[in-house]
Amino acid sequence: MHGDLLTQISEGGILYILLVIAITMHEFGHAFVASKLGDYLPKLEGRVTLNPLAHMDMTGTVILPILTIALSMNSPFPIVFGWGKPVRVALDNPKTRDRIDFLSTAGGLAMNLVVAAVSAVLMALLLRLSSEDFARVAYLSIIINCGLFVINMIPVPPLDGARILKHIVKMSDESFYALSRWGMFIFFAIILIPQTNGILVWLVGALSEVFVALAGIILSIIS
Repeated sequence: MHGDLLTQISEGGILYILLVIAITMHEFGHAFVASKLGDYLPKLEGRVTLNPLAHMDMTGTVILPILTIALSMNSPFPIVFGWGKPVRVALDNPKTRDRIDFLSTAGGLAMNLVVAAVSAVLMALLLRLSSEDFARVAYLSIIINCGLFVINMIPVPPLDGARILKHIVKMSDESFYALSRWGMFIFFAIILIPQTNGILVWLVGALSEVFVALAGIILSIIS
């Protein structure tokens, strides 16, 4: 029992570190793309950085992740999630504001897929070196980054999927902010309702399998 507890604490710590890395990269993606497109605010506020402390939110990066990790420790498919401090953008140029908002939002989502792809490469290399324990860490990184991607694609404010949808359907700012008032209630309902939660778990699993398959292809090439 004592050994099992130590194992769970160790794996929980690994999950938390991987989640912080995923959140950091997600927020960095937002800030980096916005800065490259000419928006000055992310750099001014110190967000164009890989330092996790610049992106941490007490609720989203500390309290909620620890709770979800603790609740998922006995699950064969751990789903843990959280969020970072939102990256603010000035969007003060009417000619470029929609483009910057859309692309910087997409930048955070894309960064999680990049991290998942890098994790797949590492997983293949570690399996080639017979380092199964470290390969499992890379596998968990794939799951966590795919989880953040899927959850953030939910089209409910304040998630990224809502901002993507806003630009696709040309939603007015007034309608978007009116919807935002109910966003967190809708989000937690989606998370807590078994049917919608099951869909999210399936999507995370399906997306993760794409990167696991990529790791398998790489492994077959280098073996």
